[in-house]
Amino acid sequence: MRSGEGSAVGEGHAVGEGIATPEERIADAVLELLRRKGPKAVTIEAVAAHTGMARTTIYRRYRDRDEMLTAVMEPIAQPSPPAPDATAQQVLTWLAEQSLRSVDGGVGFGGLAALVTDADPAFTGLIRSVLVRHRSTLTEVVRHHITRGLVRADLDVETFLDCIVGAYFAERARSGDIDAGWNERVAQTLLPAFVQP
Repeated sequence: MRSGEGSAVGEGHAVGEGIATPEERIADAVLELLRRKGPKAVTIEAVAAHTGMARTTIYRRYRDRDEMLTAVMEPIAQPSPPAPDATAQQVLTWLAEQSLRSVDGGVGFGGLAALVTDADPAFTGLIRSVLVRHRSTLTEVVRHHITRGLVRADLDVETFLDCIVGAYFAERARSGDIDAGWNERVAQTLLPAFVQP
C-alpha cells in the first residue's frame, strides 16, 4: 500500500514506510482476535498483549471494549458504492463483494457464529447495528439503480440481499472457504432475477 492510501477493514494497515499507527495496530489485533477466537476473546487486555501496547495507550483512544469494537467495525457500514453508471452485472458483483467483505473482511466466521448464537449479547447488539447500517447502504445502492431503470422495479430488495448472504453461508458450510470467483458466480446466477425484464 502506498503512503496515504486507505485500507479495507481487515487487510492489514500500513502508513508511510510500513509503520502502522496505534489505531491501525489495535484494529488489526481486534479483527484477528475476533476472527480466530470470537468476540469474548476481544478485550482491552488481549489487544494490548497482541499488539505489545500498554493498556493505557488503548484506553487513551477508546473508553472501553465496546467503543473499541465499534470504531473497528464502523468501516463495514460504509462501503464505497459502485460507479453511478455501473452495469447491472457490476452492481450485482459489487453487492456480492460487499456481503463477502462484511464477514471475511470484518467480523469473520467466528464473529458471525457468535452473532447467530447470541453468545455475547453486547457484541450481538453492536454488530447488528453495524450490519443494519451496512444493509441500508446496500439497499440505497440497489434503489438508485432501480430508479435508473437498470434493476427490476418489483425487486424485493431485502429478500434479494438475503439470498446473497445465504449463498455465502451455503458456500462456506459446503466447502469451508469461499473461492476467488464466488462473487462473479453469484452475480451470474442471480442476474436474471435482478435486471429489468
